[in-house]
This record gives sequence, structure tokens and C-alpha cells, in this order.
Amino acid sequence: MSGRRILFAGTPDFALASLRALCDSGVRPLAVYTQPDRPAGRGRKLKASPVKEFALSRNIEVLQPESLKDKDVVSKFSEFQADLMIVAAYGLILPQAILKLPKHGCLNVHASLLPRWRGAAPIQAAILAGDEETGVSLMQITAGLDSGPVFARQSVRIGDTETAGELHDRLALLGGKMLCDNLADIFDGKLQAEPQDESLVTYAGKISKSDALMHWEKTATELLRQVRAYNPAPGAAFDLDGERVKCWSAELVDGQTGSAGTVMAAGRDGIDVACGDGVLRMLELQRPGRGRVSAGEFADQTSLPGRRLG
Repeated sequence: MSGRRILFAGTPDFALASLRALCDSGVRPLAVYTQPDRPAGRGRKLKASPVKEFALSRNIEVLQPESLKDKDVVSKFSEFQADLMIVAAYGLILPQAILKLPKHGCLNVHASLLPRWRGAAPIQAAILAGDEETGVSLMQITAGLDSGPVFARQSVRIGDTETAGELHDRLALLGGKMLCDNLADIFDGKLQAEPQDESLVTYAGKISKSDALMHWEKTATELLRQVRAYNPAPGAAFDLDGERVKCWSAELVDGQTGSAGTVMAAGRDGIDVACGDGVLRMLELQRPGRGRVSAGEFADQTSLPGRRLG
């Protein structure tokens, strides 16, 4: 890989895993593109992305354009005369003016087995759908949404109780490893990208807080997947006494069925809620502005049996 001129674009921890793997393998990008610093935390102070913090620690140039469509941004990009741009969870659309500049194009590290789960939230989508496996794809970026030909895929089995956060961490590390294992062969032409099967395409859109609301008319299995898929963000939630309570952990149990949303039992073992089909036992909850507590502690604070949750 000596002499290859590589740029990297990414923003969150998922991207950091690939950047770190590259650097640890001796591949140092000419520069790193990442999104502008954003307000974060209660103080809403500007916070640098994980990718930016790491790049600065390695004395790698960092660029943070609001958009890649600006003529000056494209001009600066062209000055690098890059052989390849590696992209992982960057968060900005790459216009054609950028895509055509690197000699070997732009390579994306995507957290799904393309063409399944193109889009912004493939990890959560895989859990919500009850997929038994997912993985990482190395894809040549084209103008369409995650529609380019794929160089390599590697699958992993999704654990029965695995949360999106836990799966994210496994896939991030896998993405970095795949990148390092395949990069030389991609450059040398030993690994050819194959078109995706358009008949198998599914999409994973951006997640909103409303997506995480627990509708008790759903089956207990669907709601359990929701709890796992939205942990750590934004957190599956339901309404209780005008508050939006988050549920961080749950399990399926055999129990007496009732009207959807009705609390059938509440105690040390958990809070059992009747669903459209089956019973969901909530194990860890959190009121707004407070810390997480066990369902037993939560049940001690509020009389719940017989109540119907919103």
C-alpha cells in the first residue's frame, strides 16, 4: 500500500473503527473528512466527532465542510489527487463531482449484507425485522443510495438478546478488519466488484423518536425487537402519567393475556404487559431526567397492576 494516496470520510464511532484499523495497519490517509462539530450534552457545547478527535491525535489534516457540493470544497478535494476515498458512516451525500475524482473511486464500509438494508439505519432494521444474520459490505459508491457493486461481504449471526449498540460494536470492528484485509486486492484489481441483485433490495430509513414508541397492539416479539433495536438510541418508550418512560431491557414470558397495554403483574421479576399477542416483561426502565432502574424498583415507586399503559 506504500505510495497510495487515500482520503477518509466518516463521523461516528462506527467510522472510527475503520480509520483506526487503517492507521494501525500503516495506511495513513492524506486527510480526513468529517461532519462539522455539533452541539451535544445538556450544555449544548460544540463537540467534535470521534473521527475528528482521533485524526487530530494522529496529526492528520481534518476537513469539515457543511456540504461537498460547494465549488471550493470540490477544488480542495481535487488538490489531493487521491487514488481512493474510503467512506464509513460519513453522513453527507457525495456528489458526482466528488465521486469521479479519486482514480479508484470511493469505497464504502456499510453495516449490512447488501442489497439488504440499504440506507441510514441498517443495524436497527436488521434487528426489527428479526433477521438471523447481518454483516458488513465493502461497496463501490455510485450515485444511487448504497446501490453500487460490492467487493466483499462478511456475515455475522445476530444474538437472540443482542442490542443495536452491541451489534454496532461488533460490525464496526469487522468493517475495519475487512477494509485492511481487502484493500490491497481492490487496488491491484484482484478483487472485482459485483452488481447487487435489485430484486432483493430493502431499505432502512432514518430513525426518529416516534419510531421508538411502543404500541402495545403489536406482538410481544415485535416489541422486544424494538427494545433491542433502539438501545442505546433513541430508546423504546411508552407513556405513563404524562411522562415518556424508556424501556432498556425486556424479555418474553408466558402469562395471562389481556387487553393490549394492560399491566398483568409488577414486582421483582419485572413488569408484565399484555400485548397484541403475548406478554412482554420489562426489566429495566428510566423516567425522564432520572437514571435507569430495575423494573422491581420502578414497580415499588408506582402502583401498576391493572393499569393500561399509553
